[in-house]
Amino acid sequence: MAQLVEDWYKQMPIITRSYLTLSALTTAGCALEVITPFDVYLNSKLIIKDFEVWRLITNFFYFGKLDLDFLFHMFFLARYCKLLEETSFRGRTADFFFMLLFGGTILTIIVVGGGLLMFAAPFADILFLSNSLTFMMVYVWSKRNPHVQMSFLGLFSFTAPYLPWGMASGHAYYFLEDVYPVMTGRRILKTPAIIKVLIPDDTGLVARPAPAAWGAAPAPPHRD
Repeated sequence: MAQLVEDWYKQMPIITRSYLTLSALTTAGCALEVITPFDVYLNSKLIIKDFEVWRLITNFFYFGKLDLDFLFHMFFLARYCKLLEETSFRGRTADFFFMLLFGGTILTIIVVGGGLLMFAAPFADILFLSNSLTFMMVYVWSKRNPHVQMSFLGLFSFTAPYLPWGMASGHAYYFLEDVYPVMTGRRILKTPAIIKVLIPDDTGLVARPAPAAWGAAPAPPHRD
């Protein structure tokens, strides 16, 4: 069993593996009281007044208590992050990282809003954006795979577009990356050159991944 888990972990693409690892370590660290959720949650006042800027990042890695709910979130994170990285963003690691950076920025602006702009209070009372970023990935994947039938743990099936609701950051990315260029012939959402330098694309990937366990064939790579 340990070997199977190790093989599954090593076969994950780099961004998915890194995000899953940081999320598990952060959540486990809080459960073991090495750190506390108070050290990592999103707080605009502490960010602005005390310069605790790490909170802009760490709040995306905490998923609550180590219980069944945590396992469900890890399942969704590993599943859809991996699906996106291996299909739409196959061989485009920097672009995938930029998508997460874009989504996280939009979510932070929406939630913190006035706090970061020195107004009154945050736009929404949300302390951790980890779940929101996960569902943003689900939203983007579902928009790019509108006819794929999925099942939740083998219990029931549903059509992909009806899975996520109200993911503003996911729709913003989908519109700017997939819809707007088709409408106008211009692509305004481009991965910054510095990210491409720091995170080189994985050009060694040749063989396509095997069909998903749910019976869904991977979508063709997204083209610029």
